[in-house]
Amino acid sequence: MLSANELSTLSAEFAENGYAVVRGVFAANEVAEIRDTFMEQAKRGPVDGLSESLHVAKDDNDPLKKYPRMMHPHLHTDKPVGAVSLKYMLDERVYTLLSAIMQTEPAAAQSMFYFKPAGARGQELHQDNFYLRVAPDTCYAAWVAVDDADAENGTMMVVPGSQALPIFCPDKADVSTSFTSDFVPIPDGLKAVEMNLKAGDVLFFNGSVIHGSYPNTSIDRFRRAFICHYLPANSIEIQPSYPTMAFTGERIKFGAATGGGACGNQFGAGAVH
Repeated sequence: MLSANELSTLSAEFAENGYAVVRGVFAANEVAEIRDTFMEQAKRGPVDGLSESLHVAKDDNDPLKKYPRMMHPHLHTDKPVGAVSLKYMLDERVYTLLSAIMQTEPAAAQSMFYFKPAGARGQELHQDNFYLRVAPDTCYAAWVAVDDADAENGTMMVVPGSQALPIFCPDKADVSTSFTSDFVPIPDGLKAVEMNLKAGDVLFFNGSVIHGSYPNTSIDRFRRAFICHYLPANSIEIQPSYPTMAFTGERIKFGAATGGGACGNQFGAGAVH
């Protein structure tokens, strides 16, 4: 775990950039536990009530037909992925890092698992707080690399300088390269940068940061990721479809934000990201 000085540096870096990478948060055996538990759960294909049905595969040859992302796995306490997801979503190290980043008590809002096998589409540039609608601050993501991630297998991209921007109403994405349909163009003067990550690294970023990922153009590499969203425990509201809880595991409630905000409910009502 980071020292007090290192946590202070992390806090300053995040405040300046809106994102930060913490290397080697999770050990190889912990990454293997996450990876193997989810791969075992997915070996027979999508799981009713766990695998996402909102964004459907293009055709029978789409790798995401067998491997759609899994949404809120920590709620599925009847399955092995439930206990594993809850453990790592509420991990003490994540709590410590988020507390330094937020400068306040964090709470949890969501867990997800992305498989992203070879040939899978990426996810077009977007902003997380368009979906979560956390106020008055924003949401925060902890993106755990379960495989080494680079340009070939569809690593994450972030847009430095976008962390203080407002939430934009998205355009329509090119669904031939993105499995989701929303797209936020990069504002003039900014550019996306690749995040080269090793398994066990965690990329933290705030809900205004424009980010997305490339398609996986590798021949045989997965680019799996365990992703959780958080919010300050003193937040006033969040989109109500997110099952918020304290790091103790106790469910907590916030005021209900409206989906899509000024963009209209057709964009965000009831959506999970």
